[in-house]
Amino acid sequence: MPIRWYGTGDNTDPLYRHYSRIVNFTLHAGAFVALSSGLWFVQSMRHPWNHLDLFSEIWFVALLIHLAVVVKRRPPADADSRES
Repeated sequence: MPIRWYGTGDNTDPLYRHYSRIVNFTLHAGAFVALSSGLWFVQSMRHPWNHLDLFSEIWFVALLIHLAVVVKRRPPADADSRES
């Protein structure tokens, strides 16, 4: 089920910013998976690329850092309790 935002797109809302960071992380992870797996597939079909493993490892570390930032900047639990 996709994430849906039912409120206004207010950049001052910490929960909205958190969901924005989650969406940015999933786009980053999707790009990593698509490009990295595509490059490894092309490498297996053609001549080897000597630095593909280093490229994938560096990008994976960047992805883990991005995940750590998303988790660390998560708003407190009381921020999601809104008044209706």
